[in-house]
Amino acid sequence: MALRALDNTMPAAVEERPKKVAKVAAPPAAVKAASPGSGKKQKKKNDENSAPRATAAAGEQAVEYIPSEELEAAAHPKAKAAGLVAELDSKDWIRACEALNDTRRLAIHHSALLNPILEKVMLAIVKTMKNPRSAVLKTSIMACTDIFNNFGNLLSSVSDDAFDKLLLQLLLKASQDKRFVCEEAEKAMRAMAASMPPLPLLKKLKAYVHHANLRVRAKAAVAISHCAARMNIEAMKEFGMSVLLQVAAELLNDRLPEAREAARSVVASVHGAFAKEAAAKGKEEEEDAPDVAASWESLCSLSLPPISAQAVAKIAASSQ
Repeated sequence: MALRALDNTMPAAVEERPKKVAKVAAPPAAVKAASPGSGKKQKKKNDENSAPRATAAAGEQAVEYIPSEELEAAAHPKAKAAGLVAELDSKDWIRACEALNDTRRLAIHHSALLNPILEKVMLAIVKTMKNPRSAVLKTSIMACTDIFNNFGNLLSSVSDDAFDKLLLQLLLKASQDKRFVCEEAEKAMRAMAASMPPLPLLKKLKAYVHHANLRVRAKAAVAISHCAARMNIEAMKEFGMSVLLQVAAELLNDRLPEAREAARSVVASVHGAFAKEAAAKGKEEEEDAPDVAASWESLCSLSLPPISAQAVAKIAASSQ
C-alpha cells in the first residue's frame, strides 16, 4: 500500500507544477497590462529622446561644410571681426558654427582684420574643438586649415601657449576613431606643415615623440617627416642633425607602422640633404661617393647607439 501511495502522489505533484509556473508567469503580464502609468512614462522618455534627434537633424541640415574655395567675402567684415570671439563662445552650437565659418571668411579674404585678434580666436577655436557636436568639431578643424593656409608664420602672431593648445587638439583629433574627424584633422596638419616654417614647428612637434598615446606619436611623426622634407641642410644643422637622427631612430622602434614609415622618411630627408651638401662642394661623383658614405656612417655612429646606427645606415643605403 505504501508503494501505491507514492505512485499516486507523483502525478499529483507533476500536475501542480504547471500551475506554479502559470502563477509565476502571470504577474509580469498583469503588470504590463495593469500599469498604464509606466506606459505613459515610457512615452515621455521616447518623446524626450526623439526631440533632440529631430532638432539635431534640423541643425545638421542648417550647417554647411563649405569648401575654402567657395567661401565668399563677409558682407560686413569689420562688424564680424568685432563680435567674432563672443560668437565663437556662444552656447548655441549653430551660432558657433556660423562664427567658425565667419572666421574662415576673415582668414581668407580679410586677414588684416583677423590678425589683431588672432590669438583670442585661436583659443576660442580650441574650445570649439572640444565640443561633442560633430558639426562644430569638423567646422572648427576646417577653420584651423584656413588659418594655417593664410597665416604661414602663425607662431609670430600668437603665443606659444595658444599654439601648443591648438597643436595638442589637432593631434588628438587626428588620432580619433571617427574617420571624418581623423581625415579633417590630418588635412589641417598637412596644411600646418606645408605653410609654417619647418624649424620652429619641428621644435614643437619633437615633444610629442614621447607621448603616451601611440596614435598621437604616429601623427606627430608624420608631421615631423613633412617638416624634415622641407628643411635644407642649414635648418637641419640649426635644429641639430644628431638630434633629428635620434628622433628618427626612436620612432623606428615604435609600435605603429605609420610612425616607423615616417621615421624612415625623416632619415631619407636628412641623408638627402647631407649628400646634397657634399655634392655641392664640386667633387666628382666617383671620388665623392665613398667620402659621403664614410662621413654619413661617421655621423650615425657618433649620434646613435651601434644598433640604431646600423638601422639608420641601412635605410639611407636603400633610399639611394
